Amino acid sequence: MEILDWFASVLRDNIEIPLFLALLFGYTAGKVEIAGISLGDVTATLLAALVIGQIGITVSPDVKTIFFMFYLFAVGYSAGPQFVRGLFSGGLQQAAFALLVCLMGLGSVYVAARLAGYDIGIAAGLYAGSTTTSSALGLSQTAIGQTALSAAEKTVSLNIMPAAFSIAYVIGTFGSVVILGILGPKLLGIDLPAACRAYVRRVGGSGDQGQGGTAWHQYVARAYRVGEDTAVSGLKVGQAEHFFEGYRLFIGRLRRNGTIVEATAEMVLEPGDTIAIGGARGVLLDVVGAVLHEVDDAELLSVPVEGVDVLITASNVHKKSLAEIAKMPETRGIFLTAINRGAMSVSIPILSETRLYRGDVVHVVGRAADITAVARKFGYLDRETERADIAFIGAAVVVGALLGSLTLKIGEVPLTLSTAGGVLLVGLLLGWLRSVRPAFGRVPRATTWFMSSIGLNLFIAVVGLTAGPGLITALKELGPVFLLWSVFAAAVPMILALYIGKYLFRFDDAIVLGCCAGARTAPAALSMITDRAGSQVPAIGYSVGYATASTVLTLFGIVIVLIS
Repeated sequence: MEILDWFASVLRDNIEIPLFLALLFGYTAGKVEIAGISLGDVTATLLAALVIGQIGITVSPDVKTIFFMFYLFAVGYSAGPQFVRGLFSGGLQQAAFALLVCLMGLGSVYVAARLAGYDIGIAAGLYAGSTTTSSALGLSQTAIGQTALSAAEKTVSLNIMPAAFSIAYVIGTFGSVVILGILGPKLLGIDLPAACRAYVRRVGGSGDQGQGGTAWHQYVARAYRVGEDTAVSGLKVGQAEHFFEGYRLFIGRLRRNGTIVEATAEMVLEPGDTIAIGGARGVLLDVVGAVLHEVDDAELLSVPVEGVDVLITASNVHKKSLAEIAKMPETRGIFLTAINRGAMSVSIPILSETRLYRGDVVHVVGRAADITAVARKFGYLDRETERADIAFIGAAVVVGALLGSLTLKIGEVPLTLSTAGGVLLVGLLLGWLRSVRPAFGRVPRATTWFMSSIGLNLFIAVVGLTAGPGLITALKELGPVFLLWSVFAAAVPMILALYIGKYLFRFDDAIVLGCCAGARTAPAALSMITDRAGSQVPAIGYSVGYATASTVLTLFGIVIVLIS
């Protein structure tokens, strides 16, 4: 007992220890999967902090505010390009759908809270948990602090909110996986793998889920001899590259009379030339190899090749398909191997009709000179150091907090974004500006991930530690009926979203479930959907909805307090 008392005393006197202890347990337990479903690090961190907090730990509320600002800026900065695109371009339909689903989520919680007679704290916790929007918890806490409630009433509401959130969050997370990932295809009568294969064929892919299309593949190079009777003899390099119709190939260099020269599109191939052809390994072996004789020329093939990320910012490729981009002379010699989109860096399948948007990050492979040229035309080459522009982050948080501190009174009701809401909106704006004008504000993806993950989870850890002593009382007050209301609040919007997405918005069968997962900010559900589909195609519908919903659901954390 003396050891336990000593340990508890150390935890109370050194707040950094229980905070990072909660992270240790949270990130460890959050990875444990049961039937393919995990609690996630946020829920696990909250539960760990609630347990540790039973010993009575005092944490300054300023600590959680600081870390919450990190999180909100990172989310806004990452989601900005997709959020703006969803509002003002081809993603408007998906953004409108996400907004409708967010309103249904808010409405279901309002109905549940009214019928059950819950106070503001329980309603806010139920909302943040059932929608799995951890960030809404912070805005709700701020909003409650600004209400006309007495100090005692505010304390009661703030103490019970984490317990309501943790219960509803678990139900919301598991519910999204079960309803969208498992029951969704059955409720809508969709054969998801078949729908994805059909989608791939329809937009110009091969139907092979492992390849994701025939126009763009991993880069390799092989050497071939041009003979007198070879079909490409006498053709210009540009013509020879298109000789094998339907395949993306390019001739980078050639050896002529013992001398290696760089190949240009207008250079004519002569008998005796040895050419270095870049393309998909299988195509080179099976297709090109059937026409040309392969030779071993290590010197010719010793071309420096690199793979780098390029942030798409240029208007000349915005909303263009990969098939259209492949025909541009600037893309000669470049092979696209990955597309990542949105705050969650969702992997987008590479199909000939897949469209690129500002803010997308593409991974390309090719010669350094070719990559530099294409990056100069299409966007921003992410070859620089991983150092972040800290001054830019600091300025963004200051401006956002100042904006959010402004209060507008309508009658006797004070309306404010709160400093948290202001930082989120400024992050969205600056993230979008960065995607179109990348000369300022460099914040690498690794940095935004760290700010988002550590910021949110340390905020959640402080909430749990603070609320820990009142957990048992809160659970008794909530009672088992709260479980049923949590199921109601989480399930109703998701089930309605399935039918609205398919029959009202008429999303394609292959992406409708991805649209629903995005509108509920449910990455666990998306993972289940893509796993069952055997394809990344459903992810096409995820990013715009996620960017829209992550913003709207967070801001609704204020709204639920105002209307409860």
